[in-house]
Amino acid sequence: MAGAPSPVDGVVPYPEDLAARYRARGYWRDQTLDQVFSDLFWRHADRIAVRWGDEAIRYGELGRRAARLAAWLHGRGLRRRDRIVVHLPNCPEFLTLYFACQKLGVIPILALAPHRRHEIDHFVGLAEAVAYVGTDPELAAEVEAAHPGLRHRVMLEELADERVGRALAGAGAAAEPPKVEVHPDDPCVLLLSGGTTGIPKLIPRTHNDYLYNTRAALAVQAVTAASVQLCVLPLAHNMPLACPGVQGFLMAGATIVLGAGTRAEQVLPLVERHRVTHIAAVPALYIRWLADPARAGLDLGSVRLLQSGGQRLQPEVRRRMAEAFPNAFVQENFGMSEGTLFFTRADDPEDVRMETVGTPVSPDDEVRLADEEGREVADGDVGELTVRGPYTLRGYYRVPDYNARVFTQDGFYRSGDLMRRHPSGAYLVEGRIKDLVNRGGEKISAEEVENLILTHPLVRNAACVAVPDPVLGERMCACLIVNDGGSLTLESLNAHLLGLGVARYKLPERLQLLPRFPLSPFGKVSKPLLVAGLQGTAAG
Repeated sequence: MAGAPSPVDGVVPYPEDLAARYRARGYWRDQTLDQVFSDLFWRHADRIAVRWGDEAIRYGELGRRAARLAAWLHGRGLRRRDRIVVHLPNCPEFLTLYFACQKLGVIPILALAPHRRHEIDHFVGLAEAVAYVGTDPELAAEVEAAHPGLRHRVMLEELADERVGRALAGAGAAAEPPKVEVHPDDPCVLLLSGGTTGIPKLIPRTHNDYLYNTRAALAVQAVTAASVQLCVLPLAHNMPLACPGVQGFLMAGATIVLGAGTRAEQVLPLVERHRVTHIAAVPALYIRWLADPARAGLDLGSVRLLQSGGQRLQPEVRRRMAEAFPNAFVQENFGMSEGTLFFTRADDPEDVRMETVGTPVSPDDEVRLADEEGREVADGDVGELTVRGPYTLRGYYRVPDYNARVFTQDGFYRSGDLMRRHPSGAYLVEGRIKDLVNRGGEKISAEEVENLILTHPLVRNAACVAVPDPVLGERMCACLIVNDGGSLTLESLNAHLLGLGVARYKLPERLQLLPRFPLSPFGKVSKPLLVAGLQGTAAG
């Protein structure tokens, strides 16, 4: 095993006793992502790794592209433990950049494509990122001007393999980067939290824990080298990247069909064309695909597994999915970028498969359901999911005060999700403590949007709440008290928010102007009473 690494500023390490346990039980194998995937790229060199449109990228070619890009990035001055913001849509360059970073020990921060200046500024500032990789030159220039420590801005087109190759040849540089010693306990990526308070927190995932995360998820899906996964969710999300996601299917020597869009006419023909066997998506997408006429006449019989996560899958939707994909097992998945994953299994009893999110994937996932005082609740009672384990973080990045609130003294993560234990031992999701709006699997912090709304000169007070939606699960309603004589429309409010650089998916989709807010017995705004009052009220 490699010697103990020097500490990474802002990263909370696993305690030595637990780290030793995880190694002894084989969860952590002290490998880096580059060690694992470089071997796979060589071993499966002639197999197709990724399909993108009409392009078929073989394992050997994917490895070669990643090595060339790593050499180019090293030539531009990127070094081990440098942080870079990756702000890209689904495309092969996302994958080559991800694997190139692993070769250099560079830590990518995976921003979501809809994020704008408001979020990107925060990521760059918090992590002291040295590079920004994106698609919008104007946004990149603004970010670079605001952050003197940002030494590089790279546009998507610069990552194209032929351009990288010409740049290396022009500089007389090798197509392979120098060997970099990366410790398996170093972060391999900084993922984004659901963002319960303000802008999303950064989640450090180490090589050891993230590889185990993927292997454990892979073990509950029937994946072989002949499997074909359709990936249309954003790769910056944890589920499509590593649960088991792209990482898992490549580890199995399988093929990824990478999609750029999520509309039925873009997605479902790919299933028939490439004989897709596995799909991972959120319920909102499955609902849209099932209702779309584009499904008619297509042969979807190749699909063997439909993974659903991000929000609760209603039993009726599950039944319709089983009818549309007659050979597929519909697998419910509850997970978090912070770590712990729950899956149903194909051999679970019907009530477990239909009603629950299954059980954790690791024998060492220590799950407690706790009350407000931190005490474990009785079986069958609802409590907050509180957990630790070999792939669950020990602290968010560079927020020690926040960590002191959301982690127990013995290192259990207070997730904010409410669960109940089923008599079978599986778990049911009952809601959340977190003040989030779950819009089709995208978790939006109500507090973040409220704080932005309060910058509007006409707004005196704001409370954002979730309202039910039959497709997306929830949409955001902004309840506002405006200054006397003021008038505000949803369009003008959202124009203000867009002017602040907020991502479009965070915009309120309903506005309700109120003279006052209902209060709880403690004098705080009562969001349950707000929601109750909205029922039957016309949208603003």
